[in-house]
Amino acid sequence: MAFIVSARKYRPQSFETLIGQDNISRTLRNSILTGQMAHAYLFCGPRGVGKTTTARIFAKTINCSNPGPNMEPCGECESCKSFEEGRSYCIHELDAASNNSVDDIRNLIDQVRIPPQIGKYSVFIIDEVHMLSASAFNAFLKTLEEPPAHAIFILATTEKHKILPTILSRCQTYDFNRITIEDMVKNLKDIAAKESVTISEDALHIIAQKADGSMRDALTLFDQTVAFCGDKVTYEMVIKNLNVLDYEYYFRLTEFFLRGEYAQALILFDEILSKGFNSLHFVSGLSQHFRDLIVCKNKASRTLATLAPSIIARYDEFAAKCPLKFLYEALSVTTTCEAGYKSSGNPRLLIEFSLMKICKINGELSEEVSAPEVASKPVEAKVETPVEAPAKASAEAPEEPKPAPKMVDTGFSIKDLMKEIKDGDNTPAAASVQADDQAQEAVTAEKLNEAWKSVLETIKQPRLLAELSRSFPVFNEEDMTATQYVANTNQKDWIMSNCFFALESTLRKSLKNKDIKLNIEVRPDTEPKERKPFTSSEIAQAMRDKSKDMKTLEQTFELELM
Repeated sequence: MAFIVSARKYRPQSFETLIGQDNISRTLRNSILTGQMAHAYLFCGPRGVGKTTTARIFAKTINCSNPGPNMEPCGECESCKSFEEGRSYCIHELDAASNNSVDDIRNLIDQVRIPPQIGKYSVFIIDEVHMLSASAFNAFLKTLEEPPAHAIFILATTEKHKILPTILSRCQTYDFNRITIEDMVKNLKDIAAKESVTISEDALHIIAQKADGSMRDALTLFDQTVAFCGDKVTYEMVIKNLNVLDYEYYFRLTEFFLRGEYAQALILFDEILSKGFNSLHFVSGLSQHFRDLIVCKNKASRTLATLAPSIIARYDEFAAKCPLKFLYEALSVTTTCEAGYKSSGNPRLLIEFSLMKICKINGELSEEVSAPEVASKPVEAKVETPVEAPAKASAEAPEEPKPAPKMVDTGFSIKDLMKEIKDGDNTPAAASVQADDQAQEAVTAEKLNEAWKSVLETIKQPRLLAELSRSFPVFNEEDMTATQYVANTNQKDWIMSNCFFALESTLRKSLKNKDIKLNIEVRPDTEPKERKPFTSSEIAQAMRDKSKDMKTLEQTFELELM
C-alpha cells in the first residue's frame, strides 16, 4: 500500500473522534438533532486545530440517511459512502486563496442554485476565506444572507480580523481552541500503538510542545521522527531529530546561576551555540524554564506546568533549591533580553551579559585566583633606616616633592548605613554613629580649614578641585554653618545636585561634629562680564555704536546692515 501521512490517515471521521473541540462538536450535534441549523457558519482558529475536518464531519452528518443517536454518520448509506470515496456532489470545497476574484464568486453562486442529487443539503466549504478580495466579499453578501433552502455555507479562516463585519454579521461564529498537550499526547499514543511504534511519553511531550497547539503539526513531526528513528523512538533521538534543546542544559545553567559561576555559564552557552541552536530560541526557552520553576514552587500552580512526569520531578527538585526572589528577577532579566534581542547590534553580547546578571542575583560573581599568582607577588622587605639618615640626605640633595594625595571616592550610601543601624546596634556602622552622638568636638575656624583640606583630597574632578581650593569656607559659630563660595550659579547648581551631601558628610567626619552645616553660595564680588556681540544684528548694532558715520552711510546708500 502507498504511504499516507498520519495527518490524513487518522483524520477524525465523526464528532466523537474530534480532538480538543468538545464544546463545538456538542453545539453542532444539538443543532442537527433539533433541526435548528444556520445557513452560514464561520470557523475561526489557529492552524491544524480541526476547522476543515469539523466542516466535513458536519456536512457528512446532515446528509446521512441513518445517523446514530448521538448524531454520528452511519458510514453505510449512499451519501456516507460517496463522501468517503470522494465522489459526493453534496459537498463543495473552495480554496479562497486561489479563487478570490468576483468571477470565482459568480461561479459559486451559479452552483448554489443546483439542488443536491443525494441527501438534503449542498454544503459549500470555503477555506482561507479571508483571502477573498473586497469586491468578492461584496458580491458574496446577498447569496450568503439569503441562500436557497438546500444551501449551507461553512467559512474557515485563521485570521478572523481580516473578514468584513458585514460577512461576520451573517454567520454563526465558532472559535476553535488550540489542542492541549495532554490531548495531543493521548492521540499520539493511540496512533503509535496502531502503527506498532514504541515511543516514550517524554518524547511524545516534546513532539506535542514543538507542535504548539496544532494536531496536524504534531502528526507531521511524529511521521518525521518515526522516519528518522524507526519503530523504537527514544527521548534522545527526538530532541536530536527535532533540534530541541534538552532540559538538562537549563538545569545545569540554573546550578551555575545559584553558585554565581558566570564563567561556566558562558562556556555552556557557547557549547549550545556550537551545536547549532538559535540564540533567540535559547533565551525564550530559558524564560519558559524560569516560568516552570516558579509555577512548580506552589502546589496550587503546579498543574500549569505541562511537562512529562519525569521532567516534572526534576523541576520540583530545582524549584525547592531556588529562592522565589531569584526566579522573579531572573525571569525579568530574560524577558528584557528577549524583548531587546532584535534591536541589539550584538545579540550574543546581550545574552552573555544577561547570563552574568542572573549569576549576580543570588550572590557575588565568583572570582578564583590561582595559588601561583598569589605566590608570585613580590614581598617588599622593611629596612630599618637610622634616624640621622634623613638629615644627612637633606643636606646633600634637595628634598623631593611629596606625592599628590590619593583621590578617594566620596561615594556614600545612606541606604547601606541605615540598614546596618537597623540590623543591630553591634554593627560597626551603628557603633560609629553612636560614638558620634556621644562625642561632639568643638569647631573653630582653624579646625575647619584643616578639615577642608581633607575634603579637597577626596575630590576627583580637576575643575571642581581648582574652584574649591581658591579659598577656605567662612565659618559662622552661631548657626554652625560653613559657607563656601563659588564663581557662578552653574557651579553651585552642579555641586548641589551631584556631590553636596558627600562633601558635607566628609566635612562632618573630619571635624567629628554632626551639627556642622555646609552652605554653597555664589561669590558676591563676581560681576558678570560684558557680553560680546554674537549674532549679525548685534554685530551691526555694535558697529553703529562705535562709529557715528555708520548710520549716515546706511541712510546715504539706502543700506540696512543686519
